[in-house]
Amino acid sequence: MIDSDGGQLGVMTPEEAQRVADQRELDLVEVAPTAVPPVCRIMDYGKFRYAQKKKAQESRKKSGANQVKEVKVGAYTGAHDVSVKVDHAREFLAEGHRVKVSVFFRGRSITHPELGEQMLKRISETLADAAVVEHPPRMEGRSMSIMLVAK
Repeated sequence: MIDSDGGQLGVMTPEEAQRVADQRELDLVEVAPTAVPPVCRIMDYGKFRYAQKKKAQESRKKSGANQVKEVKVGAYTGAHDVSVKVDHAREFLAEGHRVKVSVFFRGRSITHPELGEQMLKRISETLADAAVVEHPPRMEGRSMSIMLVAK
């Protein structure tokens, strides 16, 4: 039996433990049922569940670093503009984000998907020191994209 303060109360019968918990207006919670004898704790279970819920929310909030950031370029985007986009992607990767690099095809440029593939290959080679390609280029409507993950 463990007290609400964390101190040991010793071995006692379940009825006696429940009586002690009732006197303190707290709950009797079985912590380790497989132990011999089973370990119980006196606590405010509602307060405990609330604290666990808040802790889980906080951990989810902090795990936002694993977002997907997108960098968009055109099939005929110039070399300098692509290098600026690559720098942005490098920053996102350094922050721990996954980066989706998309090449958009406008008008009749959709008839030349090999240009988009070459553009994605060039970008992935430039970022090879910072990232790994998670999946190869794939067409999604009027765009072709790859997913990059930090090394």
